[in-house]
Amino acid sequence: MKAASVKAPTLKAFALLSLLLGDSAFASSTWRCPSGLVSVDDRTVEVESKCGTPLSRSMLSSKVVYGYYGERSEVQVEEWAYGPRNGMYYYLRFEGNRLVDIDSKRGG
Repeated sequence: MKAASVKAPTLKAFALLSLLLGDSAFASSTWRCPSGLVSVDDRTVEVESKCGTPLSRSMLSSKVVYGYYGERSEVQVEEWAYGPRNGMYYYLRFEGNRLVDIDSKRGG
């Protein structure tokens, strides 16, 4: 009986931690901009039509990607910044005109 009382708090802590981590992963895959919701894998055209012109656009680098059959191509890596919105700035990273990451920071 003593072992069961030790496992119960550990299981509850693990479940709570899983919920917290799972929620943060979801939060970074979508962003609600003024005119709609954008998600990872959206195209630059879709994002700009829903969110408007970004505050800034930065060409960061290029990246080599390989297709299903091993074909090699180079894509541009670009970062767009939006904000401030309630004190937050939002940074959207695109690779090959596809949204791959959404990050936010307070301030600038």
